[in-house]
Amino acid sequence: MAAVPVKQIPAKPPTEPLEQRFRRLAAVWQDAVAYQSSTTVRNSHPAYREIIGLGAAVVPLLLRDLEENQTHWFCALREITGAQPIPESAAGNIPKMTEAWLHWAKDNNYQW
Repeated sequence: MAAVPVKQIPAKPPTEPLEQRFRRLAAVWQDAVAYQSSTTVRNSHPAYREIIGLGAAVVPLLLRDLEENQTHWFCALREITGAQPIPESAAGNIPKMTEAWLHWAKDNNYQW
């Protein structure tokens, strides 16, 4: 398996708002792993890990992007929230996985 070149994550401006920081990191991550099928590579990228490090405050942004673009934020959501709403029968089915997370979010009063 070839290593993915890791682009340097641009420095965070001193007063960068959360949404702007999320979008910057998400763009770096998506650009770096766009052609990677390995979830290990995708989920271990430094920008993805930094997004997870933003904690619970970033969950609404993840949910919005998941709903609008079906971006694979499943691991990040699971790590941040501790939840695992995807039934085994939906594993690998992105629309069903997305639906499971959005249903969980609504049941847990998340707004995005």
